[in-house]
Amino acid sequence: FKLPSDSFKHLGWSDIEEHDVRGNQLRCPRVREGPSEEELFFRREEHTLRKRKQVTDTEKWEKRMQENWENCAELNLSFQDLGDPYQLENFQRILRRLIRVEKLWLVDNSLTDLSAIRLPRCRELNVNKNHFTSFKQLPKIPQIQHLSLAENNIMTLSGISDFRHTPLESLILKRNPCEFQARYRQLVFSSLPNLKMLDGIPKLPEDCSPPEIRFLYKMCTIL
Repeated sequence: FKLPSDSFKHLGWSDIEEHDVRGNQLRCPRVREGPSEEELFFRREEHTLRKRKQVTDTEKWEKRMQENWENCAELNLSFQDLGDPYQLENFQRILRRLIRVEKLWLVDNSLTDLSAIRLPRCRELNVNKNHFTSFKQLPKIPQIQHLSLAENNIMTLSGISDFRHTPLESLILKRNPCEFQARYRQLVFSSLPNLKMLDGIPKLPEDCSPPEIRFLYKMCTIL
């Protein structure tokens, strides 16, 4: 059986050369770059190189400036299909320029490590359906208020205390292995005293009990 993408296998990549659209005017841009010349040669598709225009360093700089990612306040970069290393590199290049972004969605991009990225003004971050295994792999987000990490592969709560000094109010960890850890909610709330909501459920009185004391309540003495 053919894949759904089979009908697009002969389509080429093309750049829109003349336009006045800037990066901060886009809400859901497609930032996945086309294959490099080396990649096209490896795929035996070098015939498509004839269609490409040689770009000077000046033109490359002007294009980077027109992207204007520094002024983005709200951006959705989900479902980018970053299948090649150079595409991921370009993706991270754009993330490093998001110095004013406040709301950012990076859903389903097969991301594994963004620890080198800093988002100083980000208040809402959605990285659902990626491949993070630890809180240490997340970007630096000192102003984060709402963080969604559903459907990743976070095994333990190690590193969650790094968010203790942030204004984090809402955290979603649904469908992560750490969700099945004993006394999961008590451990999260004890690490994050300012947290108000976990997995869509507000903080409950029983969530405030120290984990070790709650464990004693379940013990009984047989005489």
